[in-house]
Amino acid sequence: MPGGNESAPQGPRRRSDPALEHALAAARTALDNRGQDIMVLDMRELTPMFDYFVVATGTSRRQLHAMSDEIDRVLEGELGQRRLGIEGYQESRWILLDYGDVVIHLFDPDTRAYYALEELWAHAPRVPFPASDTSAAGQRSATG
Repeated sequence: MPGGNESAPQGPRRRSDPALEHALAAARTALDNRGQDIMVLDMRELTPMFDYFVVATGTSRRQLHAMSDEIDRVLEGELGQRRLGIEGYQESRWILLDYGDVVIHLFDPDTRAYYALEELWAHAPRVPFPASDTSAAGQRSATG
């Protein structure tokens, strides 16, 4: 049949992005555990090693551990992700959770300022996540 091999025009692709879903779940979990200054960086155009960075600050060793443990629980237990590695858990100044397509960085304030990943990867687009718009307001109302 003539024209049978022609491909149909394709509109915008609306497929899900599991890596983005995992990054946003990690960001929400950090927020739920009182993480501060949380951001999700889209790294897909900048490196082939991973798709997203999640960066958050914790104010104490206990809080960094709680964020790390709960992110593990959500990503592994609820979303079926397998963590490939973890670094810095004992020192608790910078905990890195590696899930392959998503890398999560949990910092204490001084270490985050020192390494300044947001500046190092300044060309990475920031991905808004629903809770990010209300996090500052929620923190103010919780303390005030």
